[in-house]
Amino acid sequence: MPFKLALSIAIACAAAFTALPAAAQTTPTPPPAPAPEMTLARLDCGTPVLNLVARFNDAWAFTDNRVMFTFSCYLIKRGDEYMLWDTGHALTAGAPAPKVSIVDQLAQINVKPEQIKYVGISHYHADHTGQVASFPGATVLIGKGDWDGITAPKPNVGASVAPFTHWISGGGKLEALPGDKDVFGDGSVVILNTPGHTPGHHSLLVQLKEKGPVLITGDLTHFQENYANNGVPSFNFHRGDTLASLDRFKTAAANLKATVIIQHDARDVGKLPAWPGSVK
Repeated sequence: MPFKLALSIAIACAAAFTALPAAAQTTPTPPPAPAPEMTLARLDCGTPVLNLVARFNDAWAFTDNRVMFTFSCYLIKRGDEYMLWDTGHALTAGAPAPKVSIVDQLAQINVKPEQIKYVGISHYHADHTGQVASFPGATVLIGKGDWDGITAPKPNVGASVAPFTHWISGGGKLEALPGDKDVFGDGSVVILNTPGHTPGHHSLLVQLKEKGPVLITGDLTHFQENYANNGVPSFNFHRGDTLASLDRFKTAAANLKATVIIQHDARDVGKLPAWPGSVK
């Protein structure tokens, strides 16, 4: 082999060998961004009342017992985003009306109505929808069965229609949920399809870093005794769906080792700090 040719080959091989480490180098993968901080807080959304519980169980488990019913809403903060779960009674609801509006409670922590990105509605009854109109810029998330019941030519019995006028007219954003909804797309807040109390009833799962998973019932059940014994109110939309939803909810609670909060049971109020306190 001519000397010049051999030299050229040697130089080319050396260059290729030298370049190999550089070619093998990769750009370091940046560390994942930290998950947004999550907090959960309870707001008073009505004045507690004693409720005759016999009608809350269609198997005659209760007779003349009474239990204190509370009316709760919840604020979820994820980073700089806010979501409300239920909006309680209207201020015009009479005896069970809240003494302080949600808007005024939020003002105590310097949160304005326009900062609420989502309002999740467990179901269409008046004690859960009364102040939704205070958040016209929010996207309302409500079960499709309930939305169909609100917007039907003859609305379902018990459906609270007036608070949703803004969304019925198309003036606001609304998503009618046929099933579950992962609100932020990361599993941190999931609206769970739990029909039965109403056709589109939903409950809520919030995954917190320190507190752990929290499951909030909506009106899937109304007080601890009914939850323990799968009691079904006589006025529920569908008994079988209620029992199936209770089974799903209780199985999830066991698997997640979740804190269960029954929205109407006064004995569960203490599971979260008094407003404006919150848990992470």
